[in-house]
Formats: sequence, structure tokens, C-alpha cells
Amino acid sequence: MTDFKNILTSVKDQIQTITINRPEKMNALNLLTLDEIKIAVEQGISNSMVRGIIITGSGEKAFVAGADISEIAHVEPGQGKKLSENGQAIFFAIENSPKPVIAAVNGFALGGGCELAMACHMRIASDNAKFGLPEVTLGIIPGYGGTQRMTALIGKGKALELMMTADMISAAEAKQIGLVNHVIPQPELIGKAEEIIRKIAQRAPLAIAALIRSANSFSEDGRGYLAEATAFEECCKTEDFKEGTKAFLEKRKAEFRGK
Repeated sequence: MTDFKNILTSVKDQIQTITINRPEKMNALNLLTLDEIKIAVEQGISNSMVRGIIITGSGEKAFVAGADISEIAHVEPGQGKKLSENGQAIFFAIENSPKPVIAAVNGFALGGGCELAMACHMRIASDNAKFGLPEVTLGIIPGYGGTQRMTALIGKGKALELMMTADMISAAEAKQIGLVNHVIPQPELIGKAEEIIRKIAQRAPLAIAALIRSANSFSEDGRGYLAEATAFEECCKTEDFKEGTKAFLEKRKAEFRGK
């Protein structure tokens, strides 16, 4: 068993549960946490005793409140595309898992957290969950596949509205627009995710894997993801990006100048 620093893992009744465990940071995704999620998912896929994976966050406040801005703020020119592509590759591994991966969203799923949830095959949300892609308030765009998956899940018009306004939406609205499958009282959240995986585990595993491959095939050319990573890199070179991340860390309103 791998000794993780920022996540917890367990396997019970053919279900692997991965819990992002940085409560002091609202479970924000730094590079180490992303790497650990990748390793844990790979372990679940290769473990013949595992029939499905649940990804959740520790505590009741946040699934993942976003990427770790204190880390992203120091991205140097030329590193943005690499950062984006690294996150995309990890979320691709989740999306392309031959075993079902369900996001059990407890609380805030913002920025990278919303992107992580969208990379999973299904999203079960607690009734206090909040979703959003507020990256434009930092002078950047979603870079871990969010521009592509949000558009695919809820349609271009609504996706652009949420991404351009940086609005947060409730679990109820997320269900209404098709972003989540179920909204559940928080104490019942993990139980509902387990119930769905147990039902899937009764079906033919190779057929389930084939279904996942087929459902993912619409985006296999990857052009949208490449465009996203390239655009993310361009944003990382701007003065607005520096101002947005600095304002966030200083807990003040950003003053963007379009430079």
C-alpha cells in the first residue's frame, strides 16, 4: 500500500474510496495531490478486487475548493501549457478508467475541483454542494479539461455563461442542468455512490469498459484539450493573471487591465 500524504485510500466490498485529505486547504489540488490521485486511480484499475472507485473530499465543507492558488501563482512564462497538460493527463486517466469512477461531491467543487468531478463518470452531490469554474477571476481559464467537459455535459451556451460570469451554482441547479446525477442529503452521500457501484458491479465488466470507451470517443481527437492548454499558457503570461492570483492571496478584489 502506497504511503500517501494528501489523500486517504481504502478498499471495501469491491469499492475503492479515494478521499482528498487537505481540510486545512479546503482540499485544494496541488501538484502532489494530483500525482497521488493518479497513482491511487491506477492502483484501483489494476486491482482485480476493485469493481468501482469513489472520489470524495474530507470533511463536510469541500470536495475540492479549487487548485492551490499559492502554487499556481508562481507559474513562470512557458510553464502554463505543461501545467495544464499534466492536469489534463491525470483527469484523462480517470475519465478513461475501464471501471466506473463516481465523484461524491460534499460541499464546494470549484475550479480544479469541478474539473475533477466532471472527469468522473458520474457525480453524486450532497445537498449543500456548490459548483463553479471561477478561473477568469484569476485572469486564467480552466486548464484541466474544464472548458471541454463543461460544454459536453451542459451545452455550450450555459457552459460559457458559468465560465464567463464565474458564478457558483447550487447542487439543485447543477442537477437541473445535467451537471450532476443525484442530489442527496450529506449523510447519505457515500452510501448512494456505493449503491450505484454495487449495481454496476453486477453487470459484465468488459461491457462496462466498452461503454466507457464508446461514450468517451466523441472527444478522442483531443483538439479541444490542446486548444485549452495553449490558451491557458497564454493567460499565464498576462499581467491580469499576476494581478488575479495576487488579489486572491491578498483577499482583495482584483483590478484587471486587459494586459
